[in-house]
Amino acid sequence: MESIREIYKIGNGPSSSHTMGPRKAARIFATKNPGAAAYKVTLYGSLAATGVGHLTDKAILEELGADKTSLLWQPETFLPVHPNGMKFEAFDSSGNPVDEWVVYSIGGGDISEDGTRENRPKVYPLSTMEEILQWCNSNHRHIWEFVEEHEGPEIWDYLKEVWRVMQEAIRRGIEAEGVLPGGLNVPRKASQYYIKLISHKESLKRRNLVFAYALAVAEENASGGLIVTAPTCGSSGVLPAVLYMNKENYDFSEMKILRALATSGIIGNLVKTNASISGAVVGCQGEIGTACSMASAAASQLFGGTPQQVEYAASMGLEHFLGLTCDPVAGLVQIPCIERNAFAAARAVDASVYSLLSDGLHLVSFDRVVAAMNQTGHDIPPIYKETALGGLARVFDKPFNNPSL
Repeated sequence: MESIREIYKIGNGPSSSHTMGPRKAARIFATKNPGAAAYKVTLYGSLAATGVGHLTDKAILEELGADKTSLLWQPETFLPVHPNGMKFEAFDSSGNPVDEWVVYSIGGGDISEDGTRENRPKVYPLSTMEEILQWCNSNHRHIWEFVEEHEGPEIWDYLKEVWRVMQEAIRRGIEAEGVLPGGLNVPRKASQYYIKLISHKESLKRRNLVFAYALAVAEENASGGLIVTAPTCGSSGVLPAVLYMNKENYDFSEMKILRALATSGIIGNLVKTNASISGAVVGCQGEIGTACSMASAAASQLFGGTPQQVEYAASMGLEHFLGLTCDPVAGLVQIPCIERNAFAAARAVDASVYSLLSDGLHLVSFDRVVAAMNQTGHDIPPIYKETALGGLARVFDKPFNNPSL
């Protein structure tokens, strides 16, 4: 498996696959062709269908130059290996083609020429939860120690920066007010929720503040703010919300939080390796489901869970989002994405508590849940996978008495 640094990418929203990935690809292509007089970029499939709402065009034009770049949108054309395909073309001053590059944005801000993760640098020799649990049992260690063993002690400095950016996103989001950009006029709610929740009784306050924190990060992401993918931009509010709520209410040390981040990074890595975290490939179950799984495992780790209890929490976090479609209204990472962050964070808290009450033994292993999610994702029709053609995206502007719905 890859480094968990690839799960936790620091960048601007609103989408890891539709904003961060295309920006990275455009930057690489511009570096390869610094003398090009003009560029043409063709976007295919899901990238074309919801690219405007995800600021794909803005990201590419900022890297290549709006004055010399033309964009072609082909939402009905899906390239064979991945729904998020792009073709970059460079031309000289006479209009002659000088370079061409087909590349795919494969989720989590990553790009790939073959649409897979096969040739990416590997850090971990193990790639299933069963193998990792065996390592933990044989060595009498926790999952975070598995991370340190293979990433080296320098991983803690990286995770410190990840945690700093996560916290700042929450604080900015709690203070910000007004409506989100994009045309839907969706009002920011994190600040309002926070004010209301701090007056609740202590037990309710602790439980429900996770809503406000998740909304804060998700709203920052929707406005193009600086966030951390966990594992994607669209699901970036879940893990920070759970960790921040627990830090604020139970006074966990920074090192405890970093170990929880290391543990949750492995969870995201396992899903990314054995299934997908791309909404365009497997639907929102791969994004918000994985984020919930990561946060469930992190919280279980924080409160002293054994590796088996952490695995159980991660299983529940993902299992109960199986089949969730990616159906963003108007192609924006706002409806239903922002609310899903809040509810997934709350569900992660529940999953961690449930796992800690157990002995960690259960019938459906995390690896099997990941396999089920992957198969379910491939069974979901394309209109429910980040194309804004089905689900909530389809019915949003339609009258409720429409008999065809």
